[in-house]
Amino acid sequence: MNVAVLDFGKTNSKLFVFGQDGRILDERRTQPKWVRQGGFSVLDEADLHDWALGAVADAVDSHGVEGLMVSGHGCTFALVDETALTHPILDYEQEPPAEIAARIDRRIPDFAETFSPQLPLGFNYGRHMLWLQEVEPDAFAAAKAILGYPQYWSWRLGGRPVSEVSYLGCHSHLWAPRKRDFSSLVDAQGWRDRMPSFERAGTVIGERRLGDAARPIAIHNGVHDSNAALYAYRRQELGPVTVVSTGTWVIVLNPDCPLDALDRDRDMLVNVDVDGGPVPTIRFMGGREFAVISGGWQGAIALSAIQRMIDAGTMALPSFAPGGPTSGRSGEIIGGTPSAEGRAAVALLYVALMVDLSLDLIRSHNTVIVDGGLNNGGLLASLLAQLRPGQAFLQGATLEGSATGAAALAFESVGRDFAAEAPEPVRASGFTGLAGYRDDWRALAMDRGIAGAAAGGAR
Repeated sequence: MNVAVLDFGKTNSKLFVFGQDGRILDERRTQPKWVRQGGFSVLDEADLHDWALGAVADAVDSHGVEGLMVSGHGCTFALVDETALTHPILDYEQEPPAEIAARIDRRIPDFAETFSPQLPLGFNYGRHMLWLQEVEPDAFAAAKAILGYPQYWSWRLGGRPVSEVSYLGCHSHLWAPRKRDFSSLVDAQGWRDRMPSFERAGTVIGERRLGDAARPIAIHNGVHDSNAALYAYRRQELGPVTVVSTGTWVIVLNPDCPLDALDRDRDMLVNVDVDGGPVPTIRFMGGREFAVISGGWQGAIALSAIQRMIDAGTMALPSFAPGGPTSGRSGEIIGGTPSAEGRAAVALLYVALMVDLSLDLIRSHNTVIVDGGLNNGGLLASLLAQLRPGQAFLQGATLEGSATGAAALAFESVGRDFAAEAPEPVRASGFTGLAGYRDDWRALAMDRGIAGAAAGGAR
């Protein structure tokens, strides 16, 4: 049996074909398009749908795929009637007008209920739901179901409309983790009756004939991408772990962090795992910041370039994107004008230092697994292992932990084994002066409140 996983990211969307031995047999990539329509930035859904449908059909014909699973980025919802969207899917990177924001933000439940901090733009998608309901009430009136982004695609590609807890619990303002139920906002706005019944991520919720296959393939209920990465490693019984899932966002998930350690002002929150359990989390937009600082660098980064930036004291101070533990500051590069590769080295050092800070804030003392595209070549993980010699570090055997976890959920839901490769030990880098560079960076970048909160981390 082979399974196709559509991994819908904010910057890149991918299709992977997984075999039961965990190997990726094929992959394809595209970039979602965001367009202006009706005063909003919205997804070009038709374009992405056509790409996905074609990619899956080819995978069915080429690899005998029998199931389709979806992994999706957070912060995004869809309103649908029986057959179609009632409004285009909103881009989460847009801020409601100030006069509307002032009204809707008063309705948001307290952090103590939802463990969702009040964030800008649509980083809490309940906020964007309030915005859309105010300016486009007919779209809400016509909607029969409110779906999370992965559930939209599972439905669009042939499944029935369902809800899924890892997505609803992803800093949406819609979920109360302690109660394991919808938040007061859902009932206050009258949305509960349009939230479909829950199914676990991976459950078969429909079937569809694609490609030239004689039989239809199973459509599986989708999952939140970072929680899929967490599941990929938890199922391997590695003991207590912190997962650093990297992409457009860097998401640091530590199930062992006490809930009372979460600071709503540092983009710390509770995610919810696929079985409804709370997962303390901190995050920042590391992939986006790497692209901004590096000027879009795509290649490898020489170790010598990193050492030169450390020696010169050239560093990036936060932050270069909204959200994160240092939100509200304007990013800058200090200590010289680096070359193109030097900027890339500074960008990678910046991401490593932000992850290091985040691990302190999220009280991480257990084994850390570094996953995702920012660890291409293993350099990010090796920097972190040098910065934090008191902790064990592992890295994913592939860069695709989210898709791997999604595949595991699909295989397991139909009683099939799935043997993903175990993560690999990380060897610490050996840069001279890295600890001092980190200390200088923190002194320049952090106010005393953050520095004090971070002081207890593993070193």
